[in-house]
Amino acid sequence: MKKMRVVVGLSGGVDSAVAAWLLKAQGHEVVSIFMKNWEDDDDSEYCSSNVDFVDAAAVADVIGIEIEHVNFAADYKDRVFAEFLREYSSGRTPNPDVLCNAEIKFKAFLDHAMRLGAEKIATGHYARARFNDAVQRHELLKGLDPSKDQSYFLHRLTQAQLARTLFPVGELHKSEVRRIAAEIGLPNAKKKDSTGICFIGERPFREFLGRYLQTRPGPIKDQRGRTIGEHVGLSFYTLGQRQGLGIGGVKEKGAQRGGGDHAPWFVARKDMASNTLIAVQGHDHPWLLSRELVFDDAAWIAGAPPALGGYSAKTRYRQQDAPCTLAAGSGAGSFRLRFTEPQWAVTPGQSAVLYDGAVCLGGGVITGARTLDRQHAGADAAPAPANA
Repeated sequence: MKKMRVVVGLSGGVDSAVAAWLLKAQGHEVVSIFMKNWEDDDDSEYCSSNVDFVDAAAVADVIGIEIEHVNFAADYKDRVFAEFLREYSSGRTPNPDVLCNAEIKFKAFLDHAMRLGAEKIATGHYARARFNDAVQRHELLKGLDPSKDQSYFLHRLTQAQLARTLFPVGELHKSEVRRIAAEIGLPNAKKKDSTGICFIGERPFREFLGRYLQTRPGPIKDQRGRTIGEHVGLSFYTLGQRQGLGIGGVKEKGAQRGGGDHAPWFVARKDMASNTLIAVQGHDHPWLLSRELVFDDAAWIAGAPPALGGYSAKTRYRQQDAPCTLAAGSGAGSFRLRFTEPQWAVTPGQSAVLYDGAVCLGGGVITGARTLDRQHAGADAAPAPANA
């Protein structure tokens, strides 16, 4: 690879730190940017941007590269957080990390880096990018570490964005990244991975949402319509949720329902019209399992949809690829996925991401799914919204 001017997004974590070191070791001219994207309660224990910047600056010093502190908080609030709140208000469960990558890391950050004369940008994502000569386009591939692959969060990238992006740790396993960081003496070599919301940190989520969304209590009912508890507001729950329901006293019998007398309760549906949360017992209850979903707002890395047919897909980040068939939906830009095996708690607002082997093709936002109890509606009927 020819030597280039590369701007690296240093987050304060070990992955972006090793990415920067690898590029410097390859002889590139490397400069770094720390992105500040959240200002509300920035001094709290949950939002650690100040600590992260100190760590990023220490890494830059060890590697011997410049670092610039850039504030993208206004962009984040307008482009990511506002949509995040709109989705929750409508009863859906968005994925802010997907939107953050599309709008901040690979738009606002990329634009800033280009103004600095960058030929490429680089991040610490566990993914890979390549140019496929056979089809004459850029492709996004899974990272080689299956437990850390982050292509799911990057599925909305475009050809132009991929053409300017490097993923230096995508060829490595996390254990190798840790080993390199320790060997070269990076100060954050043992820093734990962040698992919180993109740029907002690890915090009590219901308390956080409560600052921005109104509570509207209502009944929690079981599948028979019996009231078994009270919710604080439908926006504060997601399909498949088990913790924080506060349900007790009513037991649904029958292993055929996926449970039994003492099986745990899970959120299965949201009835927005009646402000009712519906819960069922048992992880494998038919109301939690779907073989078919519909998604829209599709983004395809190739710039156009792939051919209809057989692929694999994820309906949430932490799951194995599931064999499926891609079909056209009922409206423009709408697509349907039919899975070989039932998928658990398919959730509107989350992303359905399509793969052809190791190649991430793109995906879209889930709008609805047909659970197993609704299969009698017929193979050609549109899936009902899973929050209805």
